Formats: sequence, C-alpha cells, structure tokens
Amino acid sequence: MDVTGIAQLSTTMADTGTKQAVGIAVLKKAQDLQASSASALIEAIPPVPNLPAHLGNNINTKA
Repeated sequence: MDVTGIAQLSTTMADTGTKQAVGIAVLKKAQDLQASSASALIEAIPPVPNLPAHLGNNINTKA
C-alpha cells in the first residue's frame, strides 16, 4: 500500500465517522421532536368525567 492509498483510507474513515455522527445527531433530534409531540398529545386528552362508583365493577361473561 502506498502513501496515497493510506491517505485515501484515512480520509474515507474520517468522512464515514463524520457522516455517522451527523446521522446520529439528526436521529436524536427527531426522537426529541417525537417525544415532545407525544407528550403534547397526551396532555391534550380531556380528563375522564366522574362516573358512578358502580360502573366498571362487573363483567358480563355470557354476552
């Protein structure tokens, strides 16, 4: 392997590392955006109205 080949290999490895770092950064930003959107959707769910205490205590197994 000559000096040119070693230089090309080094440059290629550096470029690959940079591309991976950028890809990971973009992925993290997208995940953060999705997390904040999901939190906003969960917060937008209206509260459950107060139901009578007898509702939801029995299951109809013959239906």
